Amino acid sequence: MTRYIRNRLVSAVPVFFGITILVFLMLQVVPGTITDLMGEQGVSSAADKAALEASLGLDRPLPVRYGAWLWDLLRGDLGNSYASGKEVSGLIAQRIGPSLLLTGSGVLLAVLIAVPLGVLSAWKPGSAWDRAAGVLCLVSFGVPGFFLCLVGIFVFSVVLGWLPSQGMYASGVYAGLGDLLHHLILPAGVVCLSGLGDLVRQTRSACLETLGEDYITTARAKGLSEGAVMVRHVLRGSLIPVLTTVLTHIPHIIGGSVVVERVFGWPGMGSLLFSAIFSRDDPVIMGVTVVIALAVLLTNLLLDLIYGLADPRVRYEEG
Repeated sequence: MTRYIRNRLVSAVPVFFGITILVFLMLQVVPGTITDLMGEQGVSSAADKAALEASLGLDRPLPVRYGAWLWDLLRGDLGNSYASGKEVSGLIAQRIGPSLLLTGSGVLLAVLIAVPLGVLSAWKPGSAWDRAAGVLCLVSFGVPGFFLCLVGIFVFSVVLGWLPSQGMYASGVYAGLGDLLHHLILPAGVVCLSGLGDLVRQTRSACLETLGEDYITTARAKGLSEGAVMVRHVLRGSLIPVLTTVLTHIPHIIGGSVVVERVFGWPGMGSLLFSAIFSRDDPVIMGVTVVIALAVLLTNLLLDLIYGLADPRVRYEEG
């Protein structure tokens, strides 16, 4: 197991650097630079732009710029934001907490709803549970996230006036847990509904496949109740595809939901990334890319390790 983990970590290194190189090159392909967006700040003449590019290091060759960024990264320095001049690591540290709270709450709620619903719909096909699962899957897959945000705001904020539509706090600063939860319900609900369909579908299909296994027939022949068979055997035998679907949401939890955070004015990683792309703030974009890339790679490793715990048939060769 130790050798397996070491080999996976070593193989993840070139993938990580490949991601950073790809994103860095894509940023250079996009027309214009930060200097082209700063005309309103007095940077209008060619001389001013050239001086600004020199101060930011944008006049250096592309390989030199990437090498300098990579060297700083290896020393734990993500650079400074072009727009605000603040350290990128500090900006990410401020935003990652709200993203974890919002997306994590939505995904956790989706898991708590989808797994039991998927098991019940597989247990009793054609029942009300199965029809409810079908409707939720249809809404989750068929309705775009931004439209769910707008519908939620219109219904619960404009028409009913129950929930706020913007921000994380009413006054812009922490005013108690109740105020935070009041602002969290609507965006977390949208995140939950957006991811619910995939979880319900995977749980249902995995349980239906497991129900056809011979050991399920044996368990029933031993006199176990249907509830015990579903919980102790069917659900356990279906854990791997369900866990895969759940754990693939981890990068979204870390990176935040760009659309939801933008529409609801939630100060998370998603809104930070959107603002950085809009303002061509390359250091912030690269910093967020590093965090998300690490989350993806570590999630893949975590998936492999959990497979061995969830299914005793999975073994890792030490050789």
